[in-house]
Amino acid sequence: MRRRLLSLMVAGLMAISLVGCGGAESGATTDSTSTGSAGAASASSGKSIRVVNGKIEVDSQLKKLAEMYEKESGVHVEIESMGGGIDIQGELKAYYQSDNMPDVFVCGGEADFNNWDGLLQDMSDQEWVKDTDAAYVSADGTVGFPYTTEAVGLAYNADILEKAGVDPASITSPAAMKAAFETLDSKKDELGLTAVIGYFAEPVNLYWSTGNHLFGTYLDSGLKREDTTYIDMLNDGGKLDEKRFADFADMVELFNKYSDQALLVSGTYDQQILNFASGKYAFVTQGSWIGATMTTDDKDAYAQAGNFKCGMAPYAFEDGMDTILTNSPSWWAVYKDGNVAEAEAFLQWLTTDSAQEVLVMEAGFISPFKSCTFVANDPFAQTISDYTAAGKTSAWHWLNMTDGYAQNYTGQVFADFASGTIDKDGFIQIFKQVTEQAYAK
Repeated sequence: MRRRLLSLMVAGLMAISLVGCGGAESGATTDSTSTGSAGAASASSGKSIRVVNGKIEVDSQLKKLAEMYEKESGVHVEIESMGGGIDIQGELKAYYQSDNMPDVFVCGGEADFNNWDGLLQDMSDQEWVKDTDAAYVSADGTVGFPYTTEAVGLAYNADILEKAGVDPASITSPAAMKAAFETLDSKKDELGLTAVIGYFAEPVNLYWSTGNHLFGTYLDSGLKREDTTYIDMLNDGGKLDEKRFADFADMVELFNKYSDQALLVSGTYDQQILNFASGKYAFVTQGSWIGATMTTDDKDAYAQAGNFKCGMAPYAFEDGMDTILTNSPSWWAVYKDGNVAEAEAFLQWLTTDSAQEVLVMEAGFISPFKSCTFVANDPFAQTISDYTAAGKTSAWHWLNMTDGYAQNYTGQVFADFASGTIDKDGFIQIFKQVTEQAYAK
């Protein structure tokens, strides 16, 4: 497997390097404290480890943890954060080819872990494994360390909905969602709204938002956590359920109509979150992770908008859908030919009270560890807890889609639908075609 992986990396190195250099705007950049040979030399000392983080929005908090850990242990931790539209797995493959692998790096699901088959440390013997139900387990053992729980739902500004007389608890059907949107649209001026919903379908840097997270609601919304019906169909040659996907397309069409038209196909992630935090959108198509940005980078705008209460409604594109999607969004894996002992010790330390306090109270993470006593001071923490307690959560299975499906195939289809280049029937037809192509490879 290692030989096969290496040959694939050599063949794709040029393309990977080009992808890794793209996306120079905020929110879609690589913030690196260590790259090239210097990073490799530092990591080889045995007193330093290098961590590739895939969540650019918590870069500062992780660097704070690195400083804390160095003071306690004497081991230096270099945090290399990649965000936005960066092809993280592509960057990692390039690092592997240049013998510059980090000791700890992010993997987002089955396809990512499969890239490193046989190259990851089995952490089954670590103490933290007994403290969580969210570890990633493969044929190689326990290879993924979970660091947060996240939720995907139709995020909303509860204060605006209350002023408009819209009850978010009623949004459990397409008709109810449409009625809510129409009511809000009719009151945009008095509510100070730019648009009903902050839905952005820019295909280069936000393909993950449409092609992974939004499409992920087609795969799982309304289902029990163990139900894999639609991901199983997808992975069986790229099959889509025609009725369910047509209902999903109706919802996307609604989003296109009531979105911020000036930014629908060109807006950035940063603009999307800032405008929601500023009270310009009643809804936004992002998950609970935006709470960390709203309370840090966008805290002034959020405060000016009244530090409004947030919540999540189901993506109810069929009658009776009453769940949000929750999961570990990604995991940290340890490269088994790196500084394994130091890397494992650092991950174990992240479960301690001092580290969990930073991860939960400052980074806004919802801890996956049973021993954690901290509750995030995060706009979405309460709604995740409420849905979880009520047993109203679905899993998310977009992590198990074929590699590159959103980035190389479906992200552009969402963008074309948003721009009006294709209508709903064209969206359905082309989506089906590119899906079959993606799974024919």
